[in-house]
Amino acid sequence: MTVKLLMNWDIKPGRDQEYFEFVVREWVPGIQRLGLKPTGAWYTVYSREKDLPQIMTEGITEDLDTMHDILRSDEWHTLFDKLSEYVSNYQQKIVRASGGFQV
Repeated sequence: MTVKLLMNWDIKPGRDQEYFEFVVREWVPGIQRLGLKPTGAWYTVYSREKDLPQIMTEGITEDLDTMHDILRSDEWHTLFDKLSEYVSNYQQKIVRASGGFQV
């Protein structure tokens, strides 16, 4: 059963440029090396809803065991710690992949 990791967060004020450089140079290549296949990312430039995350992204793995192995790995924790320098309000959940955009 294919599973999807749904992640969302806000970019810390004044960190936009550094954040985007990190995502392109380290985050995406790093999660791909781990076996998490990125399937979508959304950036909210403006919203009247104050509780919506600025960034929503997702990645899939072939099964739940693989997802758990990735999330327990040292490399994931290293990437996550670096991501945390640039973002706040991080949330994640694992769901059964069912196609298009999921929440």
